[in-house]
Amino acid sequence: MLRYLTAILFAIAANVLLQAPARAFYPDHIVKIVVPFAPGGGTDVVARTLAQEMQKDLGVTVIIENKPGAGTIIGTQSVAASPADGYTLLMATFANAVNPSLYRKLPYDAHRDFVPVALVARSFNVVVVNPASPIKSIADLIAAAKADPEKLSYGTYGTGTSAHLAGELFKHMASVNLTTVPYKGAAPAITDLLGGQIQVMFTTVASCASLVEAGQLRAIGVTSAERSASFPQLPTVSEAGVPGYAAESWYGLYAPANTPPDVIDRLNKSAAKAVQAEAFRKLSVNEGLVMVAQPPAELDRYFTAEEGRWRKVIQDAGIKAE
Repeated sequence: MLRYLTAILFAIAANVLLQAPARAFYPDHIVKIVVPFAPGGGTDVVARTLAQEMQKDLGVTVIIENKPGAGTIIGTQSVAASPADGYTLLMATFANAVNPSLYRKLPYDAHRDFVPVALVARSFNVVVVNPASPIKSIADLIAAAKADPEKLSYGTYGTGTSAHLAGELFKHMASVNLTTVPYKGAAPAITDLLGGQIQVMFTTVASCASLVEAGQLRAIGVTSAERSASFPQLPTVSEAGVPGYAAESWYGLYAPANTPPDVIDRLNKSAAKAVQAEAFRKLSVNEGLVMVAQPPAELDRYFTAEEGRWRKVIQDAGIKAE
């Protein structure tokens, strides 16, 4: 009888092991991070650095697949339609939180079709002017805009981008009028700023740091809630004249909905370890990043808050995707 029971228990145990999901051994092959932007941009740089560091911890190759187009919709939709096994991830950004407000209909649901993995980093924009401009501070900018409401214009690197919405939030909170001039990228906007066609610009650290250092642009503030290591001498817009102002962008990892919790936990811990690497310390200064590596629940909370916050800004300003 004992031998019979032992045989039954052994058979049951063997059957359980045979039916155990493959995720018990996760990961056992290549992990892919989809970047919904073209190669070379800020999101791509962050994703590639993250992939390089995570693969050291995961023990498998982590690759980047760039799927740009339609304001991140193409790449995002491809991840939503992928198997929920942890082998296809999305590098989400600020755009993913604002797209539900910019587009009348999306081919996916930002909450239903994805599960958060890790909030990786936050970033900000810099407020810059032409060095020949009499505007030397945020207070000067506000005063000039109020003195002549039709005179000043600001450039952005695209409709609905973090820079664009940072400018719209500034206009609202400072009670000023600035004419919005959208460009297809930061470079042409900076060219017009240098040429005097526009008077101010909200732009990324990467696009303006070298020009500020060379004296070709004057930085007057940062849009983050706290001062940045990239420009420690610059005040935040909040402390410089618009109390409570803060406008940040961010980077976060998502997986398709129904990805097993143990896989999400493994990826989250790997991402948290990755952002402590020296490569990210250098990147944080060059790109104006604050590395955070927060858990899935925090990313979910943060995304929901950002989605609601920017929805109001978009609706009040009457912004629609081009």
